Amino acid sequence: MTAETPSESARNQDTAPAPRPKKRDIHGWVILDKPIGMTSTHAVSVVKRAFGAKKAGHAGTLDPLASGLLPIALGEATKTVPFVMDGRKAYQFTVAWGTQTNTDDTEGSVIATSDKRPDEAAIAALLPRFTGTILQTPPKFSAIKIAGERAYDLARDGEEVELDARPVEIDALAIVSHDGATTTFEAECGKGTYVRAIARDLGLALGCLGHVAHLRRTRVGPFSVAEAASVENLRESPESALAALQPVKAALTLIPEIVLHRDAAARLKRGQSALLRGAGAPIELEAAYATCAGTLVSTGSVQNGEFVPHRVFNL
Repeated sequence: MTAETPSESARNQDTAPAPRPKKRDIHGWVILDKPIGMTSTHAVSVVKRAFGAKKAGHAGTLDPLASGLLPIALGEATKTVPFVMDGRKAYQFTVAWGTQTNTDDTEGSVIATSDKRPDEAAIAALLPRFTGTILQTPPKFSAIKIAGERAYDLARDGEEVELDARPVEIDALAIVSHDGATTTFEAECGKGTYVRAIARDLGLALGCLGHVAHLRRTRVGPFSVAEAASVENLRESPESALAALQPVKAALTLIPEIVLHRDAAARLKRGQSALLRGAGAPIELEAAYATCAGTLVSTGSVQNGEFVPHRVFNL
């Protein structure tokens, strides 16, 4: 075996790859204003890299062609993702009339056209049919699984995709502007509602066809786009990234908070239920979260006057 000369050793050190930055435990929510063209998975990677975080996940996919609110959970905040995903959502979207696509947005191929264009009064008269609890057939290009396969993967492979209509809740649907060729709407809806399907079905009902030309999500559960940070904010400096970090319990503001003393909090940490004391203590709650000295301890439920932990936090 031949020993390296000093010059060879220096050369090898110069060409050696730099060590990867060490990942760290960081906990909280980043409310990202996702730009058009970025996938939700890429957005999570951007946030993880900005914080050097070990663990991250998003609360509800936002299509690459859509912009707006994408809540991203870091560390222990991933345990609160369901509370955000199950929350109400708000969108502003523009429908282009006269064309139907196979994806129900601008990404797909045109499958039908119409020379007809609706007037604003006709659109407004139709909107009550699209509010409340309605049956909606999801787009063929969606993340719904069919026999273990994503519908959009089957559709891209040329397979015929048949999805069943399912009930969804649309709380509000209103016209923002109308210019004849396009109409911009605001919508508030529940989990599982597809805005692309609203555009498709409005176009079919009006007899003029339509697809989503622009889509922006403005609210998810307790989070609003007004508090969102941009990708540029996160990349600007470590300080600007940290300024965008919200506490884990920011995801839980829509359910009751139960403040516990230290002994009760210790029981929850061990996975045991804790008796709630005091004249105003709740007897039954389907969902709540417990804190001690301002620190999140657990999410859970209240049953017969006891807090029953479902998820415990290490903060």
